[in-house]
Amino acid sequence: MTPGSGSGPMKDCEYSQISTHSSSSPMESPHKKKKPAPKRKWEVFPGRNKFFCNGRIMMARQTGVFYLTLVLILVTSGLFFAFDCPYLSENITPAIPAIGGILFFFVMGTLLRTSFSDPGVLPRATPDEAADLERQIDIANGSSSGGYRPPPRTKEVIINGQTVKLKYCFTCKIFRPPRASHCSLCDNCVERFDHHCPWVGNCVGKRNYRFFYMFILSLSFLTVFIFAFVITHVILRSQQTGFLNALKDSPASVLEAVVCFFSVWSIVGLSGFHTYLISSNQTTNEDIKGSWSNKRGKENYNPYSYGNIFTNCCAALCGPLSPSLIDRRGFIQPDTPQLAGPSNGITMYGATQSQSNMCDQDQCIQSTKFVLQAAATPLLQSEPSITSEELPLPGKTTISGPCATLTLGQPTPPSSMPNLTSDSGLTDMIPLKEEHEGHQFLTPEEAPSPPGMLPSGSPIIHSHTMHVLSLASQDSLHEDSVRGLVKLSSV
Repeated sequence: MTPGSGSGPMKDCEYSQISTHSSSSPMESPHKKKKPAPKRKWEVFPGRNKFFCNGRIMMARQTGVFYLTLVLILVTSGLFFAFDCPYLSENITPAIPAIGGILFFFVMGTLLRTSFSDPGVLPRATPDEAADLERQIDIANGSSSGGYRPPPRTKEVIINGQTVKLKYCFTCKIFRPPRASHCSLCDNCVERFDHHCPWVGNCVGKRNYRFFYMFILSLSFLTVFIFAFVITHVILRSQQTGFLNALKDSPASVLEAVVCFFSVWSIVGLSGFHTYLISSNQTTNEDIKGSWSNKRGKENYNPYSYGNIFTNCCAALCGPLSPSLIDRRGFIQPDTPQLAGPSNGITMYGATQSQSNMCDQDQCIQSTKFVLQAAATPLLQSEPSITSEELPLPGKTTISGPCATLTLGQPTPPSSMPNLTSDSGLTDMIPLKEEHEGHQFLTPEEAPSPPGMLPSGSPIIHSHTMHVLSLASQDSLHEDSVRGLVKLSSV
């Protein structure tokens, strides 16, 4: 081969940079498991509520009547703007559809604000808080640890000179603050609970009561407004073409008048009732139960009233809006790991007796494993066989050559086993050397024992032939070693 012919392929070679971040690395799996996204608190909320838009919207589970409310408002207002407003704006004034539009949007805004907001749900107690509360109750009552005593259902606090009882909620594990109550439909304790309104699909409490009141008040004005101008439309048309022809020309006006006629009484009455409650600074729940009297001189006077209608209305409608306490869009924090108990057997604060017992069992198991490993280690014979002349007798105290053949870390089997030192039992258990020529082991009789351990008069096998232990003899030796350890540990 000529030099020129070999240089051609070399010129065509190209070097590519090796990527150290290749996805096909053998150390990295091709399918990496993604970490689960952290959950938000609304996803594990214990109450019976529904959440939308990643927890921004909060409603009760029973929302069927709420949709009926939406349909009635939308259909009635839509028919009014489509069939009545054109005639009224031409014959009376264009301000009628403008005022109707303002009322409609205000009604829809306050309705959605009432339905989609947190009414003032109180967070439930955590297990640690509930246990701490029960411990405080036990200490306050002086109850003994012999029997279980349930916590009391009430506490008494004084508000403006009036004694108010705080009830204990066994569902939320808290003492409810004043004016709070547990809603059985939503399964939540609501601060300043007024009532559960199915028409808005939510509870009415401290955080959405003002929007609920503005909703029913504006809906009352809208209903009266639509009903009044529908009648006006029919009257004007009837003057021109007659009453029957007027009904035929605008059939939608008939439907609007019927809906408004049957709904205006309940809506206006509800608005008047809540106006009375606001003026006296009461809730629907308190008024139904008859908790307080309007007269200041009586014993059960209302401690929350300011004594002035204007001040009560300002406090209910114009006061600062408290923030939500449940933080439904917050992330769930991982649990803090608890410290393990001491493993050295010393009783410390927070360590129970069961933990110390578990530590003792772990130590016993580790010791047993050590003895099993030691018993399973065969005694290798690297020197000539030990004869009866070289074995130490009970009366001798010198240890010579045979002990030097044993390696360090290889314990000798227990010598206090009469069943292994007898002639009859040993000849049945120990086979001849010819059966296992490839291995050389020391028998229990050939292994040296410390002086003074062999009882006087115990027979010693005198043999110049090498014997090895069978598998059955090794298993029995292991079992006897473990039994001896258990006996020693029990002593």
